[in-house]
Amino acid sequence: MSSTTSESVLPRHIDPRKFAQQGISIKGNVDLNALERVSSLLANKQGNVYADLVFGIDEQGIRYLTGSIEATVNMICQRCLDAASQSLQMRLNLGFIWSDDNADKLPKTYDPWIIGEGQTDIYDVIADELILGLPIVAYHTQACVSQELFSTGDTDDKPVDEADSNNTDKPNPFQVLEQLKGSLNKASDKPEK
Repeated sequence: MSSTTSESVLPRHIDPRKFAQQGISIKGNVDLNALERVSSLLANKQGNVYADLVFGIDEQGIRYLTGSIEATVNMICQRCLDAASQSLQMRLNLGFIWSDDNADKLPKTYDPWIIGEGQTDIYDVIADELILGLPIVAYHTQACVSQELFSTGDTDDKPVDEADSNNTDKPNPFQVLEQLKGSLNKASDKPEK
């Protein structure tokens, strides 16, 4: 098995078929600015992405890409709306296919990766995996908003802890329906003329 190691910057364009045939491993960093689809989902473009990728051919003759991607990115905290650091770790286990028709022939241990002839942009694969690994909602791990700022929406702005769920001062929103039902019942009880 041949091994090429690049600890600085991961090469962008590779030939996955040749890499698999030669059993090449590559490692390196990817600039978030180069991953436009990912960086558009983040609070800012600060952070780092590190990929450790291994290409090969398994016992069944399937060309594959395995490895890991680690990233630290900043997403918008849904509590305070500031940047919140998120650590991501993803494992790759991709089997090469040439078209959608071949996907069902691939063993379940592999996720399909449709590749064409010649050079491929490996950053697209990394971007896809990062997008899949991003949390749907991001929060700071520590309390970033004071508890006093949480409220039930009442006009007196009581904190959630002090809100009285049995508040009887409010009018019943179904009272109008109750009156309407009562008037309909009275109308139906009247004898017809």
